[in-house]
Amino acid sequence: MSQPESCADDLSFSLVRGDPWFRLQRAIGLIPSTGLGIVRRCLVFALVTWLPLAIWALLWQRAFPGEVEEPLLRHFGVHVRCLVAIPLFIIAELVGDLIPQRIIAYFVSSGLVTDEARPRFVQIVRAAERLRDAWPVWAGMAASTLLFVTVERDPGHLHELVWASAGNAGSAWFEFGGWWFLFVVRPVFIMLLLAWVWRLVVYAYLLRQIARLPLQLVPTHPDRAGGLGFLEEMTFIFSPVVFAMSAVIASRWGHEVLYHDEDVHSLMIPLALFVVAMLVLYLGPLALFFRSLLPLKRHGLLEYGTLVGQHGRLVRKRWIAQEPVVESPLLQAGELGPVIDTVSMYEVVAGIRPTPIGKQALLAIVLPALLPMIPVFAIQIPVKDMLLKLLRTLI
Repeated sequence: MSQPESCADDLSFSLVRGDPWFRLQRAIGLIPSTGLGIVRRCLVFALVTWLPLAIWALLWQRAFPGEVEEPLLRHFGVHVRCLVAIPLFIIAELVGDLIPQRIIAYFVSSGLVTDEARPRFVQIVRAAERLRDAWPVWAGMAASTLLFVTVERDPGHLHELVWASAGNAGSAWFEFGGWWFLFVVRPVFIMLLLAWVWRLVVYAYLLRQIARLPLQLVPTHPDRAGGLGFLEEMTFIFSPVVFAMSAVIASRWGHEVLYHDEDVHSLMIPLALFVVAMLVLYLGPLALFFRSLLPLKRHGLLEYGTLVGQHGRLVRKRWIAQEPVVESPLLQAGELGPVIDTVSMYEVVAGIRPTPIGKQALLAIVLPALLPMIPVFAIQIPVKDMLLKLLRTLI
């Protein structure tokens, strides 16, 4: 039975829709009155950031090998920021809008949040919205971005801009291409990245508050998470963000390996640290439900252990010991079924995970963190060898 529209509206939540950055883009026409304008904004931001650099480099012969020692074409990081990372940050807004709307409402429709707890649940959702829309935070992010790109005294260490240096490579003075990167490309990239950092904070706050509610968890739920397994889908919100960050790092590493004799083996530890950091950041909020799942498993083992024990003793008394058994509701309960069903029920309780984190959630973060790195390591390590090592690890 569908909920009344007014009831459904109070459960609506988006990580994106309505924040100051969203409202600014809608005010200037980047976001239409309906929808998010994802394709439009991807094209606009990519062209505004990358096209002036490419045109300038072509006109001033800084784009291709042979024109300068390190042309724009070889600095993959510049292209990846503009054409991959920035569009991915925007694409992530689509899943950041759609997935929470469905997941938050499911807490109520699934019965996890009771009618008594619903008012408090709605308060939590509204509080998360206020946190998402807090204009002082967004103003602080904008000020931090502006401060970072203007206060830096010596931008000459930015190796990615040697193609735009005035005079010798490594000069602290840049021509148009360098300044465009410093004061347009980098601020846009940083602001979009900070926006997703704040959305992660809002997401963690929302799950933390929900985890404190008296949720009606089911010990025998087949997802082995008391009915919270659906939360794994939330991690896919951040898959494009992780991919974008990994792609930027990989593009810089790729340049170093190809043109500056960097050994890919020296990148193993930084890569491992990056993957671990991504897992901690983006799966950490789901781990907050351990406060509910650990007691659920502990009490469930005792409760269902008692039930299975009582059922098993009655069955043994009747069929093994051949003793008369007074008619027992426990033996006649259709929902329990035969002995094997009661055992399976206990095994489901014993298999409850301490957090609603499974393979789906892990893959949502690990794959986008690793995929951009494969071309980098393939420069020196044959892809076949890498795949064989991965296969041996899995089996």
